[in-house]
Amino acid sequence: MSAGDPKNGRDKPEDSLQVAQIWPEVERAECLARGAALKWASGVFCRPEHLERLSQYRKRESQRTASIHTRLKSMVQSYLEGVGWGLEQLRGARGELKEVSQALKRAGLESDGNTAGVKSLERMREVSVSHRQLLAAVSNLPRLYSVRSMVMETERLVESRRLLEAHARLMDLERWQDDILWQLYGAAGPAGNALSPEEQELVGRYFSGVGQLVDALGKELWAVVSSALALARQNPTPFVSAVRIVEREEDLDRALLEERGGAKGHSRPLPPGRPRCWRASFFQVLEEAVSARFRSVSYLHTRGPGLAGHLSALQHGIMADLATVRHLLEHCVPPHYQLTAAYLRASHHCLHAHLAQVSSWDLESGEIFAVLNWVLHTYNSPDMMGQPELEAEMEKLELGPLISTEGLEQLQNKYVQSVRKSVSEWMHKALQVELQDWQRDQEPDTDHEGFYLTSLPTIITQMLEDNARVALMIGKSLRDQMIQMGLYEMENLLNRFREALVEFGKEHRRDPSKDKNKFYLHYLLASISNCIILKKSTVSLQQQQSSRSAGQFSRTPPNPLAALDRAVRRACRLVMDQLLLALQPLLPGLMTRHWLVQGDPTPKLCSVLELHLELYGHVRPPCRERLQEEAQWLLVVEYVRALMQKKLVCRGAEERRQLAQQVVQDNQQFREILHGLEGEGSVPEVNPLALLPVLADFIRLKDPNMLTLEVSGLAAKYPDISEEHVCVLLDIRGDVSRDVRGAVLDLLEQSAPPLPAGYRPIFTDILVPPSIMAFCLTTAKCA
Repeated sequence: MSAGDPKNGRDKPEDSLQVAQIWPEVERAECLARGAALKWASGVFCRPEHLERLSQYRKRESQRTASIHTRLKSMVQSYLEGVGWGLEQLRGARGELKEVSQALKRAGLESDGNTAGVKSLERMREVSVSHRQLLAAVSNLPRLYSVRSMVMETERLVESRRLLEAHARLMDLERWQDDILWQLYGAAGPAGNALSPEEQELVGRYFSGVGQLVDALGKELWAVVSSALALARQNPTPFVSAVRIVEREEDLDRALLEERGGAKGHSRPLPPGRPRCWRASFFQVLEEAVSARFRSVSYLHTRGPGLAGHLSALQHGIMADLATVRHLLEHCVPPHYQLTAAYLRASHHCLHAHLAQVSSWDLESGEIFAVLNWVLHTYNSPDMMGQPELEAEMEKLELGPLISTEGLEQLQNKYVQSVRKSVSEWMHKALQVELQDWQRDQEPDTDHEGFYLTSLPTIITQMLEDNARVALMIGKSLRDQMIQMGLYEMENLLNRFREALVEFGKEHRRDPSKDKNKFYLHYLLASISNCIILKKSTVSLQQQQSSRSAGQFSRTPPNPLAALDRAVRRACRLVMDQLLLALQPLLPGLMTRHWLVQGDPTPKLCSVLELHLELYGHVRPPCRERLQEEAQWLLVVEYVRALMQKKLVCRGAEERRQLAQQVVQDNQQFREILHGLEGEGSVPEVNPLALLPVLADFIRLKDPNMLTLEVSGLAAKYPDISEEHVCVLLDIRGDVSRDVRGAVLDLLEQSAPPLPAGYRPIFTDILVPPSIMAFCLTTAKCA
């Protein structure tokens, strides 16, 4: 049937049904193929004219189908040939397996027949093993008999410290023991695979002294090594012998390990106690010998000055031992020992542990300083590890610091707290001495410039500067911490100092006539001078402090300058109170008829003021000028307050002229007393003495209608003047009508200017007494 026959493309229904039942996927694939064919045909033959090429398409598809069938047939044929060849191979293998199985059955039968013969040979094997063991025992009898004598002789050599000879005998004994064990092990044969416990116990009993000899020799070796630093200058021979023995042991350990590691199959076991690793023990004993110098140090022996002496002794001892190692012991050991590096490492570790122990003690400030100075400066100085030939070695070892960064910070904090406790106690004592000085019945001391002072600022300044200078010997960080601490304590001291001033003033006010308060003002002035000295010291300390560390020690940095300013203000206030107390008896005499006629008590006021200003000259600038300025303000305020009392109301133009003239004369006397203040550049922007001539002009003015202009100028110069003040001035004139008064007050209300920046009010401090209203009803007795 040809491939192009249409009947070839159609399967019989029963065949298709049978195939679909066996492989359901075939039916689905056939449906998809038919659908794809219909889709293709509908696309190709979409028009009638396209049917002309139907024969061409049919021929092409027939050829393609025939080609596919041919390839399928050839592929199936090749698969069938391979399956046939495989079946032939399987048939040959089955025949060979039958032959092998029959041969194995015959071998099993023969083996079962020889079992009885093998059992008869086991007795012969046991006799052979026993014979070999007896042969080994007989051959080693001379050695076994001489073991005890060799052990005793080796013990005598060890006791006499003939270490090399003792080690040679010990090596012979160990070699005999190893040979005997090996012979017994080999005699046991493959079946034995190991010695029995009884055999091991027997050999161990004969060589029981060898293990004790090893321990005794090791003990002597480590005694020689541990005393090498002390005895090397006298006789280094024992140390050299010890090193040679250590190297022999290391070679033996290495050889035995290589032999056991490289042997295959039936290898010899390691002898008892191997490997010994005596080289590692050598360096461990050396480190223990170094640390032994620190173990004998106790807490009591190193307290106080003893700690500095102990650290100095450590320095000399370490450098002496290091010189011994470098110049003597280094030449007694192989180069790969690097004995100098080992000693440096051991001493560094021991020092690290020892200083950690010392730091944990309850040390005082001097002891902490000695530790910090030794760790940070002495240890790394050219006198110790800073030597050029040691610096390179220390850099290679990378040992790290003697005390960790955290440990140093804790030690520095402990030092600061210890010093702070001492500083606080000394400041308290200095303040108590200061308070006692205030009660002395003599004038305070003066310096070469004539300024009052006491011992307080000298003690405080010297103490803080000394602490900062000592801390700088350790480092800038500790210096900054010390300055910070000093500023805190300074602030606390000044706060207590201010409280003491307040109490001093209260005590004086309770009974100002006491004899012991005779120099009250003098000591107040001395306190102000002391504060100025302390301020200079504080500024100097703040300038020494590193800017980047000025605020890193606390969230709230100290502010002693503010405390100083508060103390100075309080002292100045007390001084002004004392001046006011001295002026108080004279003030009621101002603005009276007697004052207007005779001028009293102005000269007495000037005398009191002059006396106080003379005392102010014993105060250091700038507080001296500040006191003079405050005295000037106080005098003017009290003078104007006396005027505002309205004790004197002019009855006519002549009295107004006299009043104004007396005010001008008083102002001139005041200026003569205060003439030095104006030439020192410390006069305030508003000179209070300039107020008196202005008031005099206001009172002297002849035409009341010009008062409006006069008040306008007065308000421009002194914007804090109030209506009450102006009303009192108008009342004192005694000639102001109601209309003029109203016009003046209206102008003052309209032109009230704000206070300029930097202006110091003067009228604000002057209160106007309330006016007494006239009682309008007639007085009569109650019915």
